[in-house]
Amino acid sequence: MLFNSPLYIFVFLPIIIIVYYALNRRRLTTAGKTWLVIASLFFYGYWEAQYLFLILGSMLTNYAIGISLHRSKLSASSKNKRHRTPSRKALFAFGILFNLALLGYFKYINFFLDNINVFTSIQIPSVHVVLPLAISFFTFQQIAYLADCYKADTQEYDFLSYCLFVTFFPQLIAGPIVHHNEMMPQFQRYRTKVFNWRNLSAGIFIFSIGLFKKVVVADSFAIWANSGFDTDYELLFLQAWGASLSYTFQLYYDFSGYSDMAIGAALMLNIRLPVNFNSPYKATNIQDFWRRWHMTLSRWLRDYVYIPLGGNRKGSARTYVNIVVTFLLGGLWHGAGWTFVVWGAMHGLAITVHRYWTSLGLRTNKFLGWLLTFLFVNCSWVFFRAESFEDAIRVLRGMAGINGIEHSASFLLTSNVFTRFDSALYAMFPPNGIIVFVLAAKSIIVFGLVAFLFPSTVQITGFMPYSGRFYFRRSIGQAALLGVTMFLAILTFMGGVTSSEFLYFNF
Repeated sequence: MLFNSPLYIFVFLPIIIIVYYALNRRRLTTAGKTWLVIASLFFYGYWEAQYLFLILGSMLTNYAIGISLHRSKLSASSKNKRHRTPSRKALFAFGILFNLALLGYFKYINFFLDNINVFTSIQIPSVHVVLPLAISFFTFQQIAYLADCYKADTQEYDFLSYCLFVTFFPQLIAGPIVHHNEMMPQFQRYRTKVFNWRNLSAGIFIFSIGLFKKVVVADSFAIWANSGFDTDYELLFLQAWGASLSYTFQLYYDFSGYSDMAIGAALMLNIRLPVNFNSPYKATNIQDFWRRWHMTLSRWLRDYVYIPLGGNRKGSARTYVNIVVTFLLGGLWHGAGWTFVVWGAMHGLAITVHRYWTSLGLRTNKFLGWLLTFLFVNCSWVFFRAESFEDAIRVLRGMAGINGIEHSASFLLTSNVFTRFDSALYAMFPPNGIIVFVLAAKSIIVFGLVAFLFPSTVQITGFMPYSGRFYFRRSIGQAALLGVTMFLAILTFMGGVTSSEFLYFNF
């Protein structure tokens, strides 16, 4: 079930909200929490019911380990012993290995087998396994929970609350990757269980912004991006740049749209998720980019990989190594392929260059820094999107102009992101390459300027995550009216809501 599907928007989400508040109104708070857990498991199992056993087994195992770590901490404290006793270390190590083994089998087993076959004479057949949805997200989330339990940084929660923490449907499939101390207290608060018109109207508004980004913008860019990447012929200069920029903005609006829709859906239930996306293409350096893009993943990698490796505490050389290793793992987390590893390595090296540059006391003009950052990110997305190194090199060759500058008008005519609106314009002009490119590139220019210059959804709405008083810049009536208006515009534009998957569902 997709956030942008009619079933989710018109059936699933309204029923969940109505029943949840109805149960809590009758003071059936445990039933209300149980209802959200059941709804979240149904949401997850809607794709492939057999993987319900996977997520349930993962939750049971991690919860049991977490409770054991928590109670052993209390026992050690009562006897004036160190928290990190050998038995606790062994239990924690087992928990980490369990999660990594689960992730490794379902996501990386064939990647490892294929590489063994390439580098040795052994020919091991591939294993037929389907990647379970969200396994990367709920695995990282539970690893963080175990690490915090081991550091004695958690409280003991009941199993129902833990299940809701892991499976809460707005953030289950593609994040954000949440911490227990962000979510657990919210599930316990009384005010979370009381219907709030202001939160509902704000949630509808934020959800509608995300739906617009996904359905109207990202899915339109996908047409041209796919036309460039999913072919086997050499791309010319404008074709290659059109394809790469289209994917750059497709990914931006797709992931941004999902993040908004997740925040909006959660807010309708009085839950505030952490902000996961904050106008990353406005970044003036690569470090700033990673403070804005997939912010909760960046936080996870910093807290549970970079800092345990030593962070910046062991000298400059070790710091640079730690950065590169962290980003290599971040790249591999996104997908079981060497193109993702290269993408991670590119960003790791870029961060080290930036840190070295600043350590010398050197500064870059803001505009130049922004331009270099965006061009680097755009080129690195080529490896992120390409199915193979050959495809990535093919697109990069075209972007470098190696195959020529003049392009095929037919390519743009068939892959233009707003072809159905431009047929009259094409009839007015001869199939000149530059004219066709200008017509096709208008969406890149328009929505690129939106990404570069316009405020983010967080800035527009004044949304505050999981703490403090929520401040929304519109009245309840204005928010509801704007949300409904935008929603109707989406339906009018598309002739109904489409159901294309979000890109991060693949990770």
